[in-house]
Amino acid sequence: MAEFLFKNYVNKKNKSNLFIIDSMATSREEIGNGIHYGTRNILDRYHIKYDNHRATQVTKKDYDFYDFIIVMDRNNIYNLKRIFDKMDKVHLFLEYSGLNRDISDPWYTGDFDTTYKDIMLGIEGFYSYLEKNGYL
Repeated sequence: MAEFLFKNYVNKKNKSNLFIIDSMATSREEIGNGIHYGTRNILDRYHIKYDNHRATQVTKKDYDFYDFIIVMDRNNIYNLKRIFDKMDKVHLFLEYSGLNRDISDPWYTGDFDTTYKDIMLGIEGFYSYLEKNGYL
């Protein structure tokens, strides 16, 4: 959900050319699976474009490639510590909104609306951080 919401957000700001946005799994459980129907429902409701994304797992090479690695929850951080040698680029999404909490996984909660709202908070905070710190 976060990948497509953020792509939509930067596209509306005419800044999509400045970003490479992707989402990857930190564990192997969902590798190869497509977008959950609950996520598709949210994206459809808000008229957000998405593609036939399939889950792939993050690798050590991704740490060097990306400037920021944003995670939804502390479990993702735990998983990444087993993959990456460094963690300087890894941050909880809601940190950028001044919140020190996880974004709940709607796979477990069934609450896709709250996850959508939390992701949007993260997007707005992260984008503001990028603006204030000269990335945009």
